Amino acid sequence: MSKSLQAIRGMNDCLPEQTYRWQYVESVLREVVGQYGYQEIRTPIVESTELFKRSIGEVTDIVEKEMYTFADRNSDSLTLRPEGTASCVRAGIQHGLLYNQQQRLWYMGPMFRHERPQKGRYRQFHQFGVETFGIDGPDIDAEIIIMTARLWKKFGIADQVKLQLNSLGETQAREDFKQALVVYLTQHKDKLDEDSTRRLSSNPLRILDSKNADVQALLNDAPVLSDYLDEEATKHFNGLCERLSAAGIEYELNPRLVRGLDYYNKTVFEWVTDSLGAQGTVCAGGRYDGLVAQLGAKPTPAVGFAMGIERLVLLLEVLESFEKSASQAYVYVSALGDDCIDYAIEVAEYLRDKLKDKPILMHCGGGNFKKQLKRADKAGADFAVILGETEKDKGSVVLKPLRGQADQVEIQLGELINELEKFS
Repeated sequence: MSKSLQAIRGMNDCLPEQTYRWQYVESVLREVVGQYGYQEIRTPIVESTELFKRSIGEVTDIVEKEMYTFADRNSDSLTLRPEGTASCVRAGIQHGLLYNQQQRLWYMGPMFRHERPQKGRYRQFHQFGVETFGIDGPDIDAEIIIMTARLWKKFGIADQVKLQLNSLGETQAREDFKQALVVYLTQHKDKLDEDSTRRLSSNPLRILDSKNADVQALLNDAPVLSDYLDEEATKHFNGLCERLSAAGIEYELNPRLVRGLDYYNKTVFEWVTDSLGAQGTVCAGGRYDGLVAQLGAKPTPAVGFAMGIERLVLLLEVLESFEKSASQAYVYVSALGDDCIDYAIEVAEYLRDKLKDKPILMHCGGGNFKKQLKRADKAGADFAVILGETEKDKGSVVLKPLRGQADQVEIQLGELINELEKFS
């Protein structure tokens, strides 16, 4: 007997009883970014491998260990996108969207990383992201952070997430700090774990967010990046903090906050929660002014953020912020006998014309009246519209409320909408 086919590990189906939650989250995300005048961009899920090597950095965990990379029939090296920013920048350069222009963009879609699957962290995952181009100064940094704060309010979880801020400064400051950090950690190399020892020669800044408690204790006496910031970066960061405070956004400074991608400079931030265990970061982003030039175009200031939709849905589930179930139907149309099916179709289409924002489900497949009412209840319908020979001949319907104590009534089809409105 052949082995049953299964989804690939870390790549999950989203079943009908779950999709309504995703649809709700996606609709709120679209609504809020729309309020701020951001426009959607859609990019391919497959890009040249070189794009991610040049943008993310060849010595990052993503490029070294996590990318899904393959050679196509032309022997070109292609990669399933592991994140959205690089693709967004590539598209902006290719289509002339960036030079001497301002862009406020958003995207949403699947990303791919070959890492150990765990709750809230998958090999195919979905990201929502915002990218802005051509705007210098801390105003736009503040705007996208304020936008995320509005999202949390909209989802009803503002009291469950905290904002952490840091500044990485510019390239020279970061390089000076990196050298000082390496000198310090080399003196205590015997106290580093295997992962931190490897990063010491490849990407030492990533040691700052090590999850190892002993490494974190060692970092208490390590050099601090803020001591290496130049005047311009310090002014930029102070300006951001002032604007956030003026907007009533609470934050905490985290001098060890770094991002896992090489292209960040100046502002970096994360929204974190205590409600998801180890997977505590809900949203993260920052400024990446050098990336556009790094990919071959003229220098362009840029800042953005991304959030994992799986993790956001999980957080809302943990906090019980969803309704218990999604209703498949508002009205369930039930025909008593084959001779009434044509009339049932007419009534169902009439309801869909009049109630454009309500799902109307018509019973199909026969069955007795009791069975049809069970189907209506299972679909979560608020009302059943029952049609027999008598109703067909008279042009009437029987409206049966399925929630509450109201009695069923027989009315003309033309009165059905007004009768339904009485219950709203």
